[in-house]
Amino acid sequence: MRQPLDGITVVALEQAVAAPLATRHLADLGGRVIKIERPGGGDFARQYDRAVRGQSSYFVWLNRGKESVVLDLKAPDDRAVVDALVARADVVVQNLAPGAADRLGLGADALRSRRPELIYCSISGYGTDGPYRSKKAYDLLVQCETGVLMTTGTTEVPSKAGISIADIATGMYAYSGILAALFERARTGVGASLHVAMIDAMGEWMAQPMYLSAYGGGGPRRTGARHASIAPYGPYVAGDGEQVFLAVQHDREWRALCTEVLRRPDLRDDARFRRNVDRVEHDAELTAVLEAAFVRLRADDLIDLLDRAGIANARLRAPEELMRHPQLDARHRWRSVETPGGPVQALLPPVTVTGTEPVMSGVPALGQHTEAIRAEFAGDASGGATS
Repeated sequence: MRQPLDGITVVALEQAVAAPLATRHLADLGGRVIKIERPGGGDFARQYDRAVRGQSSYFVWLNRGKESVVLDLKAPDDRAVVDALVARADVVVQNLAPGAADRLGLGADALRSRRPELIYCSISGYGTDGPYRSKKAYDLLVQCETGVLMTTGTTEVPSKAGISIADIATGMYAYSGILAALFERARTGVGASLHVAMIDAMGEWMAQPMYLSAYGGGGPRRTGARHASIAPYGPYVAGDGEQVFLAVQHDREWRALCTEVLRRPDLRDDARFRRNVDRVEHDAELTAVLEAAFVRLRADDLIDLLDRAGIANARLRAPEELMRHPQLDARHRWRSVETPGGPVQALLPPVTVTGTEPVMSGVPALGQHTEAIRAEFAGDASGGATS
C-alpha cells in the first residue's frame, strides 16, 4: 500500500523525546528513518525504565519503524558513513547538545551549502541565541521556565504535568514544520532550515494562562483537577463514591444541567450562578449544590443523565485502563508492534487517512541495522564524502 512519505529518507541524530517523536510520525507515514545512535548505549532514552518487556516505555513509544545504526560521529570511518547517509537524505533531524552539530560540521549551514534541497530541522531547549542558548533543557525544566508548574497542581503545591508536554509540543511542531517544508520543496525544489525551541513550543501552549495572568490583574489560579476559569468543570462525587467529571461550557448547558439533571430549575437564575464568571467566583458553593444532588445517584446513572441532557462528562481512568477503553476497542485502534522483547500493543497514529494503513513496523534493537547500512552505503562512504 502506498504511503504519503514513500521514498523520503530521514537521517535522525536524535535522543530522548522531542526529535524521536517527530521522526516516528514520519516513519508511520512511510518515511525511511535511519536513527544514528552513539556507541556504548545508544539513545539514553533506552535506559529510562524497563517497563515494556524489559525495554524502556519511552523508547518503545517513540522509535517504532526506524533503523538503528551505531556510529561514532568523531571516528573517521563512521563519519564517512554518516556523510554518505546525509548525502542521500531528504531530511536531517537533530537534537544534540547545544552547538554540537555545528562543531561536528553537521549543522544546517554546512550541510545545506552543499545540498540546498535538503530539509534540516534542529531542536533545542532555548534557541540559537540569547543568554540561555547554551543552557541544557529537559522537559520538567522547560515546564518550570514557561510557567506550567505555576498553573498546575493545587493551591498549596505547584505540580508538573504528568506527561512530557514540552517535549511533545516541540516534537509535533518539528513534525508539522518538516511536512510543510516537504510540500514547499515539491513545488520549488528548495529545502529549508528549520529550528524549533522547546521554550517557544511551550510558550505557544501557555499563551492563554499567560494572557489571563498578565491582563487579568492577578496571578495564576491552581485549581487541581478543576478548570481555573470555567465552572462547573471538574470532578464531582456521586452517591457510590465514584468521581464523575463534567463540563458546562456556556449558559445554555447550565440551564440544561439545572433542569434535566439537578431537577432544580430555580438555580438557573440564581445570582451566584447565572453566568460563568459568577459560577467561577462561587465555585465552592456550586460544588456543594451539585454533590448534594448527585449523592442520590450512582456514577453510571449520573453519566446517563448527563449524556441525555447533552452535558459533556467523563470517568476518571488510570493510564493502564486506556488499553481497555471501550471506545478504542470498538474502533479497532490497536495494532501489534514487534520489539526486541516481544510484541506490544500500540495505538494507531491520531490522523486517520481513509484507504491507508500506517506502517507501524518494529522497534529496533540497538545497532540492529548497522551492518546492513554500512553495506548499503559502502560505495558512497569510500568515495571521499567530506565533513
